[in-house]
Amino acid sequence: MFQKPRITNEYAKYWNDFAADELEKALRAQNLNKEIAENTIIFIGDGMSVPTVSAGRMFVGQLAGKTGEEFQLSWETFPHVALSKTYNTDAQVPDSAGTASAFLTGVKTKSGVIGLDDHVEFGSCASTESAAVDSILHLSQRAGKSTGIVTTARVTHATPAAAYAKSPDRGWENNSDIPDAEAALGCKDIALQLVENATGIQVVLGGGRRELTPTSTPDAQSSGRFGYRTDNRNLIDEWVALRPEETTRYVYNKGQFDDIDTDKIDYLLGLFDRTHMNFESERDTSDDGDPSLEEMTEKAIQILQKNENGYFLIVESGRIDHGHHRGHAYDALNELNQLHLAVAKAKEMTSEDDTLIIVTADHSHTLSFGGDSSRGNPILGLADGSVGSDGLPYTTLAYANGPGGEQVLKSFKENGRRPDNTKVDTEDKEYKQDALVPRELETHGGEDVAIYASGPMDHLFHGVHEQNYIMHVMKYASCVGYNKEHCEIVDNGTNDASVHYPTFLTFIMSISVFRCFL
Repeated sequence: MFQKPRITNEYAKYWNDFAADELEKALRAQNLNKEIAENTIIFIGDGMSVPTVSAGRMFVGQLAGKTGEEFQLSWETFPHVALSKTYNTDAQVPDSAGTASAFLTGVKTKSGVIGLDDHVEFGSCASTESAAVDSILHLSQRAGKSTGIVTTARVTHATPAAAYAKSPDRGWENNSDIPDAEAALGCKDIALQLVENATGIQVVLGGGRRELTPTSTPDAQSSGRFGYRTDNRNLIDEWVALRPEETTRYVYNKGQFDDIDTDKIDYLLGLFDRTHMNFESERDTSDDGDPSLEEMTEKAIQILQKNENGYFLIVESGRIDHGHHRGHAYDALNELNQLHLAVAKAKEMTSEDDTLIIVTADHSHTLSFGGDSSRGNPILGLADGSVGSDGLPYTTLAYANGPGGEQVLKSFKENGRRPDNTKVDTEDKEYKQDALVPRELETHGGEDVAIYASGPMDHLFHGVHEQNYIMHVMKYASCVGYNKEHCEIVDNGTNDASVHYPTFLTFIMSISVFRCFL
């Protein structure tokens, strides 16, 4: 259990000196980085709302023995911060498919839809005609860059899938998920698209073996469990067969992963669990277990950075979202800590001169952070400054809805009041924070999420943006797709890509005008 440290000597000089340092950093940030982003890394904290970041900062700081409030997460040192509006075209509170499609393809779309614009109807294969849009991963590959995907969720789950797939239903992860009538119209499952439509991806690391293996194939690590595919295709074998034998490897546990020599391997497929990878709190760190998000990020960069044309990499801490859905703030914040370590590793391995790093979230959650707690109070503990009007304590963190509401409802039915958590270990990873509305699973939130950026063109994140804008900055900064005149200016030595910002605006305006005639 976290022990509150003693706070000393934070007098006027301390705060004045601290502010002076911050001011100096802000003044340095005015020297805009207008270089070309040879490499782009986007980190996604799935469900990482602003309250999650604030609480996560304190969680990580308290793990380090600090009070927590003063701590800085690895991305909180980035010079530029903005906000992202996350709604889907048909949903006020979004899902991960529509949001991931927005920041990876540059086009907002419907909830539950992957890689297709708003022409599509959810679950309708016939409606996908002319609705496909390119992702930043596809554009990067065409520009000769290496590409990679790292996630702690299934590699066919909504966020990673939006980088390479196009589907009117995010649930079509394997062929047995697609209704026969829709499959007859030619729609392919997401796992099959990972193999057939994304042949250039060099690194894929995450979970989800069951989506790529047939019902006749026993799982590599789960006794008595089999794959989900009914077409008898082993897509793991097919992925490997499409690449050079001597430089391609498939691994399914940490021991095999650790043995990979990145100087010799150019293509790496790692599927470490049958479904999602384990929460960090449950991760087996032995050779038979899983690598961490930090370790997967490091190995991916080591492989991708060998390409002199640069690379694009997406890294998702996918289980922040799952911790929230279950009402387990501990797991959500612990998974955020893993993202903190992964971003720190990427910063260590790259240079802000040529690598744009973005940290953001796809959507929010209903986590709240409040009460009258004193400085340094355990972030997962009871608020130590007051009790409710019913005389009972309450936790600093709570949810607007979710499984924690069931325990509240049960207590009211049995005792006529809220649960008394006085003797409950609210810092235990199994504890469910109280919620206002009882639900089996907690829901997403609809408020804006933060964007943090460091590297070439990071200053283009500057205010409140539509979420699809993120992809357009990545495209512009890395000189892929349309509008590359500014790249030629930089290559010719003027070192001022801003000369052609008007060209970019003219390009966007021309699209708008063109659409008026459609």
